Amino acid sequence: MNTSRSILLSLLASIALAACGGGGASGGVGFTPVGYTPGQFPPAANYASQCIAPRTGTDPATGRAYPDRAGSVLTENNWLRSWSNDLYLWYSEIPDQDPASFTTPLSYFNLLKTTATTASGAAKDKFHFTYDSAQWYALSQGGVSAGYGPVWEIIASRPPRDVRIAWIEPLATGTATEASLARGALVLTVDGIDVTSNNTTAGINMLNAGLFPSAAGQQHTFVVQGPGALPQRTVTLTSANITSTPVMNVATTTTPTGKVGYVLFNDHLATSEAGLRNAFTTLASAGVNDLVLDLRYNGGGYLDIASEVAYMIAGNAATAGKTFELTQFNAKHPSIDPVAGGAITPMGFHATSLGFAPSLLAAGQPLPTLNLARVFVLTGTGTCSASESIVNGLRGVGVQVIQVGSTTCGKPYGFYPQDNCGTTYFSIEFRGVNAAGFGDYSDGFTPQNSPNTIAATARLPGCSVADDFNHALGDPLEGRFAAALNYRDFGTCPIASGLATRQLVATRPGVGDEISAPPVKSIRLLR
Repeated sequence: MNTSRSILLSLLASIALAACGGGGASGGVGFTPVGYTPGQFPPAANYASQCIAPRTGTDPATGRAYPDRAGSVLTENNWLRSWSNDLYLWYSEIPDQDPASFTTPLSYFNLLKTTATTASGAAKDKFHFTYDSAQWYALSQGGVSAGYGPVWEIIASRPPRDVRIAWIEPLATGTATEASLARGALVLTVDGIDVTSNNTTAGINMLNAGLFPSAAGQQHTFVVQGPGALPQRTVTLTSANITSTPVMNVATTTTPTGKVGYVLFNDHLATSEAGLRNAFTTLASAGVNDLVLDLRYNGGGYLDIASEVAYMIAGNAATAGKTFELTQFNAKHPSIDPVAGGAITPMGFHATSLGFAPSLLAAGQPLPTLNLARVFVLTGTGTCSASESIVNGLRGVGVQVIQVGSTTCGKPYGFYPQDNCGTTYFSIEFRGVNAAGFGDYSDGFTPQNSPNTIAATARLPGCSVADDFNHALGDPLEGRFAAALNYRDFGTCPIASGLATRQLVATRPGVGDEISAPPVKSIRLLR
């Protein structure tokens, strides 16, 4: 996607720059009222781009000079306060605290959210976070982020922790060190820190720093075990700018009752659009009559891409003229999109490409379809946001979704990423509902035989099955894939046991006794 079509959000592209005002006192750009009056919120535009450390040069997201000028902690905090009051979905539940009482914008932003909980007792807002704007731009536009070839799966984030290799990015393989690593290997130590049990603040910070490097060129030493009978070994990895391959392992499996397609889809990135079109073209040419869509590690991204995936599964007959998702903002904005402008209208099922990455796939290209009345979706606790929208959007038009795996993260919400002074803020601004008006799955979707106490409306046909780290992703013998094939033929599930769970924490790493992946991996973005 070129930079002239910048992001405005629901699950990745460039950073939305428009700072939207709220109600209250008036004033021009640069206006800074004296003092703090509870309940009064001058327009956020009064404080936008007044920075502690103004940037210079050209913003890659717009091609224009940065708008930054000299400001202070207070001007940045005042911007956060007014911006949140205007756009946050649950703005009336934000405690109104004096912005002058906080010494950093991050410490203030962390409190600008609801403290309410869901029916299960989980935090209603688990997805409140920030990202460095330059890093966000690189990730959203090209899928580039600091990391290694191996991608970690945090099965248990608190002691006794369990961290394994989920997969290895194919573009990063080939070195002698990475050749000794494979899916399922258990991480025992990071830079000498015991992953399983260390519960010191210093130790947790070191674990997060090693597992999730903040930049390229950082070197960390890991002791890993397995998979299978492989012995313990020590490997040293140096972080690099890794380009994600969001669509992988496209294949067909022949069964007595027809061909079953399989796609591993890991990220709704701008670069995924071309890979998805190629994948569905391959499967359509192969004549598959069922699809297993593996979303177990897909935390979301662009909602438009989720719409394209749903269209390619269901086809024109099931989706033409129908709503994929309707966006609902807070009560201040019942009919006009407060960020993008214009009337709020439902997003349909996209039948042609939108050109997120024009060098890979131009806009307006027809998308292939499988014309399926059902789809098997493999899920994990990291299946989130835009990935859940695929499930919800298809169910809204009568396509049967059969879920195999574990309960999804529960995020029927999204945001427009907002840059101010070099930090991009992610604060929930809208909820999404499908064509049937349903969007109440804040505790996630779960298979029918799951032991979780989730409302019947969010329980799907299918099987609760633990992640299987002893087989490659896409192997028909892999536990979740095998369970989907078995359910397809016989309508039965394996006995649920040892279900893997992962607690995703939408805060910066190093909080409490948890290790946590960057929360930017669990999002729904609007263009």
